[in-house]
Amino acid sequence: MLSTLRGRNQYSLRIPTFREGISLLAGRPLRWVPQLLGFILVIWYFGPIIRGGPPDDFVYELPPPIHHPHLPPLYKPPTASANDWKLRSHQVREAFIHSYKGYRDHAFPADELAPMSGKIHNNFNGWGVTVYDALDTMWIMGLSEYFDEAVKFIGEADYTTKPKQYAPFFETIIRHLGGLLSAYALSQDPILLQQADKLGAMLLPAFNTDSGLPAYAISTRTNATRGGWTGNTLWAEALSNQLEYKYLAHITGKPEYFEKAERCMQLMYEANVTDGIFPTQWNTKTGAPSNNKFSVGAFADSAHEYLLKQWLMTSRSETKIKDLYLNVSKSIIENLLYVTPSREMLYSTPTPSSVPSGTFEHLSCFLPGLLALGAQTLDLPASEKEIHAWAAEGLAYTCWLTYADTKTGLGPDVVSMKMFTKNEDGLWLPRVEKWKEQGRSGRPPGLREPGAATGKANRDYTIYKRSYLLRPEALESFYIMWRTTGDPVWRERGWTIFQAIEKYAKTEIGYASLVDVDKSSEKAPVKDEMPSYFLAETLKYLYLLFTDEELIPLDKWVLNTEAHPIPIFEWTDTEKKLFNIS
Repeated sequence: MLSTLRGRNQYSLRIPTFREGISLLAGRPLRWVPQLLGFILVIWYFGPIIRGGPPDDFVYELPPPIHHPHLPPLYKPPTASANDWKLRSHQVREAFIHSYKGYRDHAFPADELAPMSGKIHNNFNGWGVTVYDALDTMWIMGLSEYFDEAVKFIGEADYTTKPKQYAPFFETIIRHLGGLLSAYALSQDPILLQQADKLGAMLLPAFNTDSGLPAYAISTRTNATRGGWTGNTLWAEALSNQLEYKYLAHITGKPEYFEKAERCMQLMYEANVTDGIFPTQWNTKTGAPSNNKFSVGAFADSAHEYLLKQWLMTSRSETKIKDLYLNVSKSIIENLLYVTPSREMLYSTPTPSSVPSGTFEHLSCFLPGLLALGAQTLDLPASEKEIHAWAAEGLAYTCWLTYADTKTGLGPDVVSMKMFTKNEDGLWLPRVEKWKEQGRSGRPPGLREPGAATGKANRDYTIYKRSYLLRPEALESFYIMWRTTGDPVWRERGWTIFQAIEKYAKTEIGYASLVDVDKSSEKAPVKDEMPSYFLAETLKYLYLLFTDEELIPLDKWVLNTEAHPIPIFEWTDTEKKLFNIS
């Protein structure tokens, strides 16, 4: 009844028919008891899983897939059955319960759990960030008891910082405010709206700088602000509050939320920036660029997301934002995408002063998902849509290789890519154009899928930062790639990663970051930390990836950079007038 398929820990469940059961009893009258007991055990254990799953009202049609008629298909392994995926999503749900229960039993109401020692980490205000980050995941997974308990805790919060304490603006916006808004949108619980309004108002003075760009941190006790270690506003900090504040303006009717967030956008429209190459740091006083580094990694990553997602969230009405995204994504494709010499791995790398660094960050693995979402939603000419879709596929595959190449099957935080002797020889787009001129034979450069490396010398990169920090970016892109292309291979890759997380990161009370993804020992060394984003993003994207029904339809929701879903809405005529939206 339970047979192993396609490798370790993958099963197919087959229940005997009634006729087979009668034959079994009649033909083997003295040996039927073990089989019957086994049958009852299987029904008892797997029945709730098979019958379970997401609520019926969360079932939606998939978006139409993107087709690539010019790409010959590669061999794809057989995919799991519907019951396999239901069992896999159930295992992710159990992983969430294990990690949240560990936090709840050992660290609540502190920010995060130390999953080896059982101690606490208060690294984000001490307001219980894990609760806020996990809130909408609980709702999506149907964990109503945990959700109700969390809402009760949140309803008693006042968000006043301690004397001399400053709340980091960016992190508090995406984690706490994003979590509140998302959970409210899903549940319509008025307590969550009340607390989102309170917190949003208390954080708003962070915008009271000379330029209108937000300060790094704010004391909600005194409204005093403080700069970060760079002395500037990071591009990600400037452009990663608009989803939250514009949605908050929509549901409260308060113009100050829209105006403060939109001021940052206005600075970008008016900035003296050439060809969409927006740098990673900005002068908080003047609002002007303060360095010349162009990147999709640290300091900039979520800003790229919020350009496209702002436009989508407001029902594609703010066209200046769409134009900005198109300019920036064009610059990314032309200036930041390279291939390696041997394996032709497609990657993005920062370019300080227009010189590629060669580093490829795990943080950058959000980019293939963003490009795929843009190719799906933007009305692009066919040739541009093709380029965006190809870039998404090639980058996502490189992210996968950085996992598949290691001894643990988990991806390092940063790698240093091997580069051509002449940097310009590695630029991806000119190589694609040359391939087109030569007749488009086979698949384009960067999409030829060389397979996992047989040894470190054959990787075409060296690992620069060896840790795996339970990060979600690769899985985020795998989820969006699957939803936009319909290719189930992204689900299988996600399943392989989840198995590695279970094997190497799971502890008795939670999940821990790995110190070195390339250790050959059976149990790789771990760090005593479980970031709240593991519950907000990593496990959520895995659950959505393994669930056949589209629980968060991409044509009805956008996900903020912490994977908190925010609904797509239309500005009313009253709001357009009140907020001065043209």
